[in-house]
Amino acid sequence: MTRSPARDLIAGLFVIFGMIAVAVLAFRVGQDPFAEKGGLVLFATFDEAAGLKKLAPVDIAGVRVGRVRAIALDDDYRARVRMELDGSLELPTDTSASIVTAGVLGDRYISLQLGGEDLILTSGEEISFTESAVILERLIGKVLDNVGAPN
Repeated sequence: MTRSPARDLIAGLFVIFGMIAVAVLAFRVGQDPFAEKGGLVLFATFDEAAGLKKLAPVDIAGVRVGRVRAIALDDDYRARVRMELDGSLELPTDTSASIVTAGVLGDRYISLQLGGEDLILTSGEEISFTESAVILERLIGKVLDNVGAPN
């Protein structure tokens, strides 16, 4: 079988096109829709944020509306969480944030429950009403302590 320059050119173009297609797909998959300019940045402070990780989802009624961008300790040694949310959201000022688990042993995420206030949270504000993560090991320990305790 003889090699022809036309066949080599076609094969080379096919390889280049394939590499470009893979690069475009990787870029599109890697984009975060909640990191766009103009997104809503909110903070929430929790007594306990065990298991919550950076980039964890933030949901409202089971619909993903954002991501956790940072978790750090505040001056009172509580977990302060920075969330980036869809910029089109209008959340009442009495919205609450809870750290919940997906399933029994799943990943932790933040669930937002909307309040009824007319005032709307703006970017950079704090969600005042929070509920910390339930730590399964502590809960089991309390149950075992109560079962073993004399009446």
